[in-house]
Amino acid sequence: MTSPEVELRRVWHRAVGRGHDLALEGLLARHREPHRRYHTATHVMWVCRHVDRLLAEHQVDDPDAVRLAALFHDAVYDPRAATNETASAHLAAARLGEIGWTDDRHALVARLIELTAGHEVDPADVAGAVLLDADLAILGADPGDYQHYVNGVRAEYAHVDDEGWRTGRAQVLRRFLAREAIYLTATMHAEREQRARANLTAELTGLRD
Repeated sequence: MTSPEVELRRVWHRAVGRGHDLALEGLLARHREPHRRYHTATHVMWVCRHVDRLLAEHQVDDPDAVRLAALFHDAVYDPRAATNETASAHLAAARLGEIGWTDDRHALVARLIELTAGHEVDPADVAGAVLLDADLAILGADPGDYQHYVNGVRAEYAHVDDEGWRTGRAQVLRRFLAREAIYLTATMHAEREQRARANLTAELTGLRD
């Protein structure tokens, strides 16, 4: 089985070519931070896989920008902070500027990353919908994989007591369930919407017990 880091290197080389690996290695080092339990290179690998599959079915103007947004979207991850997405966007723009990407292109990457803060986007923004649906694919995974995700995120929020976790997590779950659609691409909506709603509802019920 290909390791997540090997796969992420392939994504990087496909999008930016060879010769810029210092920026990539710095990014991979961030995903090895010991406080991460879910937001690791494995998560990013799966997001990149989903992005590639969705890009094959939904046309965007700059597919490599979406790939780079997937690579960098959790570059900065501190569960105690509220600015991770903005910090990740700034880091991506800086690194891509250093390797020669134009202002317009690295600004697009940064904009896409910022969308992961609220996971809301105009359905007409196909690039944004592809990235967000890929990032949220885990919500519509089978129950075992979904529980593994929940356990990982709970471990990352170990500094929050049980009552605080139940309250905050329930708010997140209710916001997703209140949406007309969790997934905006036709592909992910057809494949995962029903399963995602079942997973979220089951977790929310468990939080009340």
